[in-house]
Amino acid sequence: MKLSSANINVMVKACRKASKVLIRDFGEIEKLQVSIKGPGDFVTASDRKVEKILIEELQKARPNYSILSEEIGKIKNDDSFKWIIDPIDGTANFLHGIPHFAISIGLEHNEEIICGIIYDPIKDEMFVAEKGNGSYLNNQRMRVSSRTKLKDCIIFTGGPKKDSPEADLALSQYKKFSSEVLIPIRKLGSASLDMAYVAAGRCDGFWQRNLNHWDIAAGIILVKEAGGFVTDFAGENKYIENKTILVTNSKINKEMIEILK
Repeated sequence: MKLSSANINVMVKACRKASKVLIRDFGEIEKLQVSIKGPGDFVTASDRKVEKILIEELQKARPNYSILSEEIGKIKNDDSFKWIIDPIDGTANFLHGIPHFAISIGLEHNEEIICGIIYDPIKDEMFVAEKGNGSYLNNQRMRVSSRTKLKDCIIFTGGPKKDSPEADLALSQYKKFSSEVLIPIRKLGSASLDMAYVAAGRCDGFWQRNLNHWDIAAGIILVKEAGGFVTDFAGENKYIENKTILVTNSKINKEMIEILK
């Protein structure tokens, strides 16, 4: 089985088209590492090119929907439907020639995410979900892991940024989790793929502070439709307002909340 609703088809088409630019530009990064100018400006240009293609494709298919995107901000139309876009999630990885980044698109209806797609163009892995219809990786159904004990789990996180006022708190939580699990905490540099990997059962949990809506929108529906939990650090559904997100296979949720307290 695969998801093939009208909205999903629009998202897949947009990702496929934008990914061609991303793959080509990623192939140029290695050459730019030794240039005088450096790759930073090049990556910014790639971000904008990918965003432009995504917006053009989405607007062509759904001209009345609003858009929230990392680079350009808001395009206000019918606010009951909103595309939420991150053209390159994992720009630091992209910048350094590390093949771990993704295009992320979520579709919000009346402030609830109803569809999501996270596409890793280098590995050609497309994570897709739709409310009530499940989560899929390249057309194969995904489920979260079934591990029940935190000590046996693989946990992902990200950050904190150097200038974050909560850097010490984030590092303290990192230290607490590290003492609870046998396998060291992973920091892979792409929040959307971290969430997609929880949905796919590749890892068991993920937590992070101060993420933006476009970082997590698509991942929210992927995890929920794969049977996982998405909450804030207190176990509530205020992860957007509080800018704290906890994503788990559901079985280790309480243990992780206790540590985050």
